[in-house]
Amino acid sequence: MNYLSNITTSQRPWLLLAFSALCLELSALYFQYVLDLAPCIMCVYQRLAILAIFTAGAIGTVGHQNIFARILAYILWGIGAIWGLIIALEHVEMQKNSGSLFFSCEFVPNFPSWAPLHHWIPFLFEATGDCGEISWRFFNYSMPQWMVVVYALFSITFAVVLINRLICSKKP
Repeated sequence: MNYLSNITTSQRPWLLLAFSALCLELSALYFQYVLDLAPCIMCVYQRLAILAIFTAGAIGTVGHQNIFARILAYILWGIGAIWGLIIALEHVEMQKNSGSLFFSCEFVPNFPSWAPLHHWIPFLFEATGDCGEISWRFFNYSMPQWMVVVYALFSITFAVVLINRLICSKKP
């Protein structure tokens, strides 16, 4: 328990978090630009969630000894992992119901007006695909289904580490 509690006070676990998120972002760009799979709006939102996890890892790597940096990193990690899981689950549901009349997928991301990421960084955040289209499978699971697994792992790891940190820090 103490090991899990103290793991975030060292640099390597945060670096591993940032590295894993960076690999996922680079994979998304590989799928888009090498395999020519167009990202949909839900893919763009999931990329943003992965970017939040990457940022959490980067902040934790640099500021692992500073309590405020670690708190900010925990917040970004939690938001990215949980929000990403919610978006991935919605995306899976959209793909299941893509033939329905009630199915709808936006084409323009709903970013705040003060941060139009799809205009600032279009190569990463511009949506050009259809949410209901399944154009890639691995072991018979679509990309959103795999992202549910990825975000679930990020979320479970976040919860275990945070709970251990909170429990062990209260012990005398």
